Order: sequence, then structure tokens, then C-alpha cells
Amino acid sequence: MPLASEKGVPALIRGSRVLDAVVASDQPLTVSDLARRLNLPKSTVHGLCGTLVDLGLLSRRNGNFLIGPHVMRWANAFLAQTDLTAEFAALWDNLAVLSNETITLSVLDGAEVVYIACRNSSSSLGITFRIGMRLPAPFTATGKSILSTMPDAQVRKLLAGHWPKPLTRRSVQNIDALIGELDECRRRGFSIDDGQTREGMYCFGTPVRDSSNQVVAGVAVSLLATRVDEHTTELAAESIQTIAHQLSMRLGADMKKLQA
Repeated sequence: MPLASEKGVPALIRGSRVLDAVVASDQPLTVSDLARRLNLPKSTVHGLCGTLVDLGLLSRRNGNFLIGPHVMRWANAFLAQTDLTAEFAALWDNLAVLSNETITLSVLDGAEVVYIACRNSSSSLGITFRIGMRLPAPFTATGKSILSTMPDAQVRKLLAGHWPKPLTRRSVQNIDALIGELDECRRRGFSIDDGQTREGMYCFGTPVRDSSNQVVAGVAVSLLATRVDEHTTELAAESIQTIAHQLSMRLGADMKKLQA
């Protein structure tokens, strides 16, 4: 992205872009990797990375760069000030259902969801959810649940020109197919990720609302596909709707008004 179209301090913007690139990568990146991805001179990236390492925002390992420990202090401070994650943690501590399943809470950021809280099951799903993890909203249960609360025109505008690369052979292929899924989600009251994020994993999701009754997040439960049948689907759907309802109530949502 050309800096001419950005407002703010150029060096700070470049530094932020470096951090975003490192966070988005599954592997540590070199200066050359970053320069190619960000379309910046290697000398510029080298200087930025050196400064970010000095600040503790990046770590250097064998010529590669990873997120540094100082970032966690910011993340912890953010989470400590966020009622949403605090209430979610309090809720799962007292959870009587789905106590051994993976439960996640995420927020929408553009065309992606960002995971802000998670409790991973001891059962191997082939994926471990972690705070700060990003996934394409059209493929995830939380993303679908949040998108289902928007008008179709808004969903199309949000995803125009930004269709994500499929994560599995089951990932929804285009915007029209997604709109069809969102219609189904609205009809039944919950969303389903049927292996679209990870082969062999099913997720069921529902939106979470705040005191203004606006959707602020999505909550989902993830299970092994081999365990999913009609009974399990009903149980998972009922349980995740209960969790979302309780979490919304804790945040001050007027659920009676929504049901009217």
C-alpha cells in the first residue's frame, strides 16, 4: 500500500505494517521476506526491524523475525480492560455443558475474525486456537454468525474484491454461496462451519450483543466431525445459543427486546 494514501507518521505506519506481516505469517520472516511482502526497500525494512527489536516488539532468531515479548504486555493490558473477554472467562469457568469442548470468542476485523479468547479441548482437532489468531470470516462459525446479522448488501460490500483463499476443499467458494449459508444461519438461529476451516472439524456459532444490542462478537464450539450427528448438533446448537445469550446478558443486552 503506497504511503501517499495513508495519513499519519510514515515511519510508524511502516513499523505497524511490519508487525502485522510478522503476526500474519505462520513462519518467521527474514528482512527479504518482509521487503517483498510490504513492497519496501530492504534497507528500510532492516532499519525498522532493528528498532522494533530494540523496543522488544520483535525478536530476532537466526536472521528471522518473530513477535517480541513486549507485545504481550499490550495484549494483556487490552484484555484486562475488555469486559467482553472478562465476562467470557467468568462464564466458561461455570460452564456445565460442553465442559470438555473447544470454545472460542472472536471479533470481526474487516473480512477476518480475530480470536480474543479461547479454551482448547484436550481432544485433537488438528488446530489450536490462540489469542490474536486471524481466520477468514466467511469460513468460520463465528464469522458466519456475525455476518448473518448484517444486510446482504453490507456483506457483499465488505467482501468485494477480498475473497479469501480456501482453507479446505469445503470452504465456501464465493459470495453467492455465502449469502445462501447466511440465510440458513438466520433461519435456524446458529451458524455451521462444516470443515471449512479445518478438515475433520465442525463448529457451531452464535453472535454476542452488548448493552446497545449491537453485535460485538461471535462465540463458537468446535468438535471432531466424527462426533457430529443429529443429536450432537442439537446439543451443540442449544448450548452455544445459551452461552451467547448469557454472555450478551452479562454485557447488558436487552434480550427480551430482541425476541419481541
